[in-house]
Amino acid sequence: MMKRLVFALVACALVAGGAMAASKLRLSIATGGTGGVFFPYGGGLARVLSHKVPGMQVTAEVTGGSVDNIKLVGAGDADIGFSTIDSAVDGRKGVGAYADTGPQDIAAIAVLYDSFVHVVARADLKITDVSKLKGRRISVGSAGSSTEAIADRILAAAKLSPTKDVKRENLSVAESTAALNDGKIDAFFWIGGLPTSAVTDLVTTGRVKASFVPTAQLLPALNAKYPGLYRRFTLPKGVYANAPADVPGLGVSNLLFVSRDMKDETVKKILAGIFDNLAEVQKIHPDARQLTMKGASAPTAIPFHPAAEAFYRARGAAK
Repeated sequence: MMKRLVFALVACALVAGGAMAASKLRLSIATGGTGGVFFPYGGGLARVLSHKVPGMQVTAEVTGGSVDNIKLVGAGDADIGFSTIDSAVDGRKGVGAYADTGPQDIAAIAVLYDSFVHVVARADLKITDVSKLKGRRISVGSAGSSTEAIADRILAAAKLSPTKDVKRENLSVAESTAALNDGKIDAFFWIGGLPTSAVTDLVTTGRVKASFVPTAQLLPALNAKYPGLYRRFTLPKGVYANAPADVPGLGVSNLLFVSRDMKDETVKKILAGIFDNLAEVQKIHPDARQLTMKGASAPTAIPFHPAAEAFYRARGAAK
């Protein structure tokens, strides 16, 4: 009798444990390539949320970046994503890299940090502005990525045809730095936080000396066609070892976003997990130090999820 009772209690405990495991909220974050900032940032967020939010288990996925992330979240294959603001705008409109899928019903939950638009070239070529990339073999980023989109826009702003005036390669940032180091390309574009590990490795240990091409002079032309998406962003000389002076460039904001259909309670749990543990989140990466409640809730070119707006209002951050 006692043995049957013990067995029954153990069985009930196992069933209860299984039910608790089954009820755990499991989420995935679509990040980016291993050489950029989205990947370590997303991995760090996954750890914080998994450890600090009861009943939540979050994993981070390597992806091609913003475009992949928006399509994955739009299709329901990921729950949270990182994206540059320009790619998110295109995604909501269903244009550019999203012409094949149509408009994506995504919503912002936090403005994270600004990325620098890197244009990196072999120093011996003495490329002092984007127009001098004419005839050169360059990487414009992974196919369909937000880097490719801004690369094409910058080339056009410099009065170059993105398809005819350069020899295009579609490489990730890790592939681009390796190709430049091996002499296979002359320059590459990359949108990333400061510092980006792959670029740091190139300028500190690479065989080829690299230089950074200024792009700030192209901002008026870009703003005329894409108002409000880009801003002046200076690369400080101390960020990368071989930049002897500040480089006047361009910047673009990065977002954390979800599907517009995500449950309000889930959005609130994600944001509470982030901002109740902000000091830990800010240790993830140098760019994570830019995250603040006020900055995260700043107006942006795509709408916030209603639950995110409610969260920021309740915390006194949103107007």
